[in-house]
Amino acid sequence: MVDDPDAKVGAEAAHLEACHECQARLEAVAEDARSIATLLAVDQPRVDLAKAFARVSREPAARPALGLRLPILRPATRPTLALVAAVMVAAIAVVGFAFSGFFFKPATVRPVPVSVADVQALSQLADYGTVTWTKPPDFHVVTSPSDASAAAAGLQVPTPTNLPKGVSKNVTYAAMPQAQAVFTFSAERAAAAAARSGKSLPKMPANMNGATLTVTVGPAVGEVYGNINQPNGASNSTEINIPQLVIAKSAAPTATSTQVTVKQLEDFILAQPGITPELKKAINAIGDPSTTLLIPVPIGYATSSQVKVQGVDGVALGDNTGVGSGVVWVKDGYVYAVAGSIKQSDAIDIANNLK
Repeated sequence: MVDDPDAKVGAEAAHLEACHECQARLEAVAEDARSIATLLAVDQPRVDLAKAFARVSREPAARPALGLRLPILRPATRPTLALVAAVMVAAIAVVGFAFSGFFFKPATVRPVPVSVADVQALSQLADYGTVTWTKPPDFHVVTSPSDASAAAAGLQVPTPTNLPKGVSKNVTYAAMPQAQAVFTFSAERAAAAAARSGKSLPKMPANMNGATLTVTVGPAVGEVYGNINQPNGASNSTEINIPQLVIAKSAAPTATSTQVTVKQLEDFILAQPGITPELKKAINAIGDPSTTLLIPVPIGYATSSQVKVQGVDGVALGDNTGVGSGVVWVKDGYVYAVAGSIKQSDAIDIANNLK
């Protein structure tokens, strides 16, 4: 009746005339309608789109955690980005950046528990200096193993001798040549970052200002089993179907640093505000971090165990539910990874039967 006065007819109108409760309800609804109409009675907003765009364009680009940004790919190619970069991201973000030393080249792998607090604390390190890509990542999505090998300096694509039942035979190949990034520490930037966050910065070693950390990853090759589907709508451009199986191989990452020792760098990293005692204990228990690829395992979100793969130590992630699992290992100077929406036992079996 508030929206349409002509509705006040017949039995309903007669009832309203005699019902004080309905009259009160009608008045309450009418008051709401008047209030809303008043709020909406404003002039058309005037927006200068050109000026707004110019202002946003002048702002510095947001920097991702640890100062590293992987290139944006079309939705159909994003799974292959994860495929060839999975091992590299772990190496750069957790090992190469945080726990290397004068020289880092992994010969084995170990899981380390990381909490949300640890990730946030480590991400602050991105503001302690600047990153320069001397060899930017250059990902290639190709249709054959030979093309992948050619794009990755001759590195051969690992292939399984058998696959679990139900895994698609549809395969997409990917490759990346060697990439290299240099991080330069800055005492001034570190102090400014600490001031912005309102936290006390641990004392930086005297020689750390201007020290560089050079991380080299790749070449890398890999393959995705399963259909890579486009998202259903433009608004969901970041949604992709997780592949059934991903197999990747990369030259073991290396990291070299200048002006600081292994002990100085490790102590400084572990002294960052927010680093949990659990992570410190796990790192200190490793012994020589310069030869160990640390696999971060989010506490409460993933499980891990150490397993034997192709005669060497490996790290298995996930379980046998089939929701998702993987295995990572280092052998003969190469890092391998097998992961997907498969059982952990299947991932280990595939890993042991690669050629």
